[in-house]
Amino acid sequence: MYSFTYQRAAGVAEASAALRADPQARLLAGGMTLLPSMKHRLAAPSALIDIARLPALRGIARDRNALVVGAAMRHAEVAADTTVCANLPALASLAAAIGDPQVRARGTIGGSVANNDPAADYPAAVLGCRAVVVTDRRGIPADDFFQGMFATALEPDELIVAIRFDCPRRAAYAKFAHPASGYAMTGVFVAEFDDELRVAVTGAGPGVFRWREAEAALRASPQDSALEALSLPADGLNADLHAPAAYRAHLVKLMTQQAVAGLAGAA
Repeated sequence: MYSFTYQRAAGVAEASAALRADPQARLLAGGMTLLPSMKHRLAAPSALIDIARLPALRGIARDRNALVVGAAMRHAEVAADTTVCANLPALASLAAAIGDPQVRARGTIGGSVANNDPAADYPAAVLGCRAVVVTDRRGIPADDFFQGMFATALEPDELIVAIRFDCPRRAAYAKFAHPASGYAMTGVFVAEFDDELRVAVTGAGPGVFRWREAEAALRASPQDSALEALSLPADGLNADLHAPAAYRAHLVKLMTQQAVAGLAGAA
């Protein structure tokens, strides 16, 4: 690990100012990706700005038809929260299956969304629930936020304050997890609203994406059998030592069918 300085920010404005003053500084919340990268000398930030304890980034609340989750809420907290379980149980289920108990005890929803790992779980829920990523200066719709592998619409000195999820009538998440890491080799979040049905896929490609052909088929018939005739092209999907692209394309269909079947239990 390279040398760095450490600063515990007193507030969101102070954290943003520190990022503007030092472009090589990085925010620290759970540190589930950042700290291992530093230990392996894959990242060398000049400073860590600790935002994990900021009250402005904490809390979970229902606001009209939205569920607002503070950026510093840990995965285990999201999974166990009664407001989440009552209003968006698919999100609680998703959070409960992230990584392992240690990761769930330290990792945060804001950190995961800002990092935008192509195999992370939360991006599927954010995109599937047409969420708005609320920062210290604006709200960014999910369709505009995710921009490819580890890339987002965030400015270098911009902080995520909260995620504002639209609450669907029904939602379900199905994941084929890597047996060692718990990351999604493929995960699919299906959300059914009064005016729209969304299918968001993570783990299969270089970033989260919507499977629009499946959305169209399910709008006509919201049953897993509606997907039988569909197949997702493997072009552009991830291929690595764990699975070729064609296998991941097959997993997308299977996980989508499982998620759609799970909608019945979410009614």
